[in-house]
Amino acid sequence: MTGKTHIMAGITATTAIAAVTDTYQPEWFIAAGAAGGLLPDICHSGSKIGRRFPVVSKIVNALFGHRTFTHSLLFLALMAFILSKFVSNSSIIMGILAGMVTHFILDAFTKQGIKLLYPAKITIRFPFAATTGGKAEGIVLLALTVVTLYYANDILALF
Repeated sequence: MTGKTHIMAGITATTAIAAVTDTYQPEWFIAAGAAGGLLPDICHSGSKIGRRFPVVSKIVNALFGHRTFTHSLLFLALMAFILSKFVSNSSIIMGILAGMVTHFILDAFTKQGIKLLYPAKITIRFPFAATTGGKAEGIVLLALTVVTLYYANDILALF
């Protein structure tokens, strides 16, 4: 999946959650969801986040490869631990984690799949796959946008 789809998925999930709960500050939660949607691709130097942090991206890729550790429950747990130690705003912490989960789900819809249970070498993928940048991804991006707009109405009512 492309960066714009990962960003939109993070925004969609956090917008929907913010619309149905009073738990998080929507502005921080949704922004963090967008960032979290990109974070797992730090392992790929051509990704939006990999281009922003090229040294980190190359190191992570050299150590783990693409769609392994940074696309795993282990990485999600590690990020939850690190964020809880250094970030005091729960809206930011949970937004990043929610965005990461959306990233995992989307990449499990690709032919390559993800190593969700890393370090186990088991590949997790859905039985039907989308090509990165293909028509199916365009439809997913459109659907995410529509869902976001639907729930954004509820968020805007809070302001």
